This record gives sequence, structure tokens and C-alpha cells, in this order.
Amino acid sequence: MDEGFDYPALVREALRGVVARLLAQVEREGLPGAHHFYLSFDTRAPGVVLPPVLRRRYPEEMTIVLQHQFWGLRIDAEAFEVTLRFAGHPEKLRVPLQALTAFADPSAAFGFRLDEGGEVEPAETPEVPETAAVEAPAGATEPAAGEAKVVDLGAFRRERRD
Repeated sequence: MDEGFDYPALVREALRGVVARLLAQVEREGLPGAHHFYLSFDTRAPGVVLPPVLRRRYPEEMTIVLQHQFWGLRIDAEAFEVTLRFAGHPEKLRVPLQALTAFADPSAAFGFRLDEGGEVEPAETPEVPETAAVEAPAGATEPAAGEAKVVDLGAFRRERRD
């Protein structure tokens, strides 16, 4: 039995802690400036609470966006809760921090993905699954019933200057 350190697990926990601290700050103060968060999570993970319609639409992974229209954000040591609008209907979600698979703040060109093999992949922004559910900016129209909104994160990336 190896008695070394599990560095990937330590890094994953640290990154989940970063997300928890950011969400706690947003809970207290709101989102500053142009910041907005893409949060991807495993919908099959223990403790994930989703309305049945969303669980059917996103049986494996879901990405939400905290930007203009979200309500009731609450964070505790284990999970966060938030209400978002899907197809015009407010829906409350509860997501354990352990269920997170990716985080991005496109306005800061910062993000990471926690892959299934346990490794952490730093990235400017993680890839958003094709079936991502997102909250539209203020003034945007809702999609037709059954139609998913898809956002290309490449539009938010800043060009690198080497």
C-alpha cells in the first residue's frame, strides 16, 4: 500500500474550496462587474436535487450559468442551492460541491475541469457540453419548449499575447 500523498485529490478539494468561497462572496455581495460563472456538475451524483424534467433532459452532466437572472443562492459546507429559470419556469437546484465537474469565469479567462479519472485540467474555460442549460442574459428570449440553449465559450476567450 502506497503511503504517499494523493495530490490530485488535494488539488480537487482545493479547487472546490475556491468555488465555495466565490459562491459565498456572490451570496453576500452579488456578482461584481462582468463576472459570471459556468458551473458543470454530474447530475447522477449523490445529493443532486433537480426537478424531474431537468433530470430527464440532463441525465449525466449539466452546465448552469450564474449571471443576470438567478435567485436564492445559498452555499453551505456541502452544497449550493440556486433558483434559475428554464423555459420561463423558475426551478430550484441543489448541487453538492463534490458533484462539480467544471468551473469557468469567462470574464476572467479562468476555468478548470475535474476529469473523471481524477486529474485536474487547468484551462481558460472548460468545454461546455452540447446539451448545456444556461440562463439567458436580461432581455434575451426564451427558447421554444424542448430546445436547449448552447453557448460557445470560445466567444468569451481572450486572445493570448505571447
